[in-house]
Amino acid sequence: MVNNELWIIYALVFGAALLGFQALYWLVFRSRAERKIINRRLALSSELSDPVAVLDVLRRERGLGNLGNVPGLQWLDELVMQTGWKVNPVRIFVWIAVLSGVFYLPLAFWLKLGPLAIVMAVAAGLLTGYLILRRARARRIGRFSEQLPEALDIVVRGLRAGHPFRVALGLVARELPDPIGTEFGILIDEISLGADQQVAVDHLAARVGQEDLTFVSIAINIQSQTGGNLAEILQGLSRVLRNRSKLRLKVRALTSEGRLSGIFMTAMPFILFVIVSLISPNYFAEVRDHALVVPAVVAGLMLLGIGNFVIFRMVNFKF
Repeated sequence: MVNNELWIIYALVFGAALLGFQALYWLVFRSRAERKIINRRLALSSELSDPVAVLDVLRRERGLGNLGNVPGLQWLDELVMQTGWKVNPVRIFVWIAVLSGVFYLPLAFWLKLGPLAIVMAVAAGLLTGYLILRRARARRIGRFSEQLPEALDIVVRGLRAGHPFRVALGLVARELPDPIGTEFGILIDEISLGADQQVAVDHLAARVGQEDLTFVSIAINIQSQTGGNLAEILQGLSRVLRNRSKLRLKVRALTSEGRLSGIFMTAMPFILFVIVSLISPNYFAEVRDHALVVPAVVAGLMLLGIGNFVIFRMVNFKF
């Protein structure tokens, strides 16, 4: 009888813990996901009543600001803009300094490269920062690509319901989350404030950097010049983009083994170094001051980079 009562108590405790975790999930993660549904432009519109002020804030949040006008830095300004991050030059310099400091410690105190360690650490920090921006840009473009066919379907339904093109675009800005909600909202604001429709669509393609937007831009620009049924054109384009997305996912699944092999081969030397150092701290101490250590490490890193480049080219290709 006592054992049966204990099992009941255990079951009640398990049920209470399960319900507690579910409540925590709904309070924290679910509410955060629901907040993400409201895009950045709608959040600013609730705070600022002037559409011009909303558009100005959204523009100032993107890119490098005045630093983007410096000759030679336009490519960096465009890259930062397409990541969708709200950054400023000071924050970028701080992150580059932190990354350079992380690389400087092993180069200076383990490899003992001296002044050369500063140059190599700064170069590694700049390269890492650039790769992080490229990764963020690719992820944002991927999310935009997933939302674009749905956005075109919303525009098509709006046009067939009799709404003007600008109103149909407004449905996308209100219904879809970021990144496409805010980007289409900026497009609408630019058209509403007097910008030419073709110019505003071209600005959208430049802000996002997604290749499929070129087709959308061409379709809208040709239709505005020659006429035609824009709803049918966008519906056909939405079908093409969905098929391209399916093909892209299929190719990604087929090349997943190559990507995983590249990650494993890149991480394995560093993992083995850490494991050996933990098991036998003096294992590398005997050869640390040898003259061939630095050339061997540099050659190994160069070969590792070449191998990663080859694997990257094997699993990333045009189709």
